[in-house]
Amino acid sequence: MGDAAPGLSLTVRTLSVPSGTVPLMVRWREIETDSPEFAARVRTLFQARKHKTMATVRADGSPRISGIETQIGDEVTFGSMADSRKLADLQRDPRLALHSPSVDPPDGDPGSWVGEAKIAGRAVATDDGFKVDVTEVVLTYLDGGLVIESWHPERGHERRVRD
Repeated sequence: MGDAAPGLSLTVRTLSVPSGTVPLMVRWREIETDSPEFAARVRTLFQARKHKTMATVRADGSPRISGIETQIGDEVTFGSMADSRKLADLQRDPRLALHSPSVDPPDGDPGSWVGEAKIAGRAVATDDGFKVDVTEVVLTYLDGGLVIESWHPERGHERRVRD
């Protein structure tokens, strides 16, 4: 791997399975197995409040933001009302991004900010809603700079710090 850009440090952990054997999209359970502490922090942020935000792709290719309630078990799951614009978007193009509930950093103590989490993937219809085939998970918080932790099926867990 090349040198990190100035002001950026990079820590990479090797996947617990051989390279090339992890599918491009995974269930939440695989992320928990491969990087349990990271997955637990992301789950905590997503479950901190009921309402999250989902981005879908409109018919013209522009983004649509919608409120959503999700559950994280072995899978990331959610429902949708019949005839909703969000449902039409997902039926046409299953790509989505989920954003955890956000809270502002405490006044006078931005370093104690709990951060925010994001999950990207594709919606797959189930008998009672949707599950998400996950393609990326990102966690950001402050700790001596902006910390960006991510997990990808092909690269596993990575940690970068921006000064």
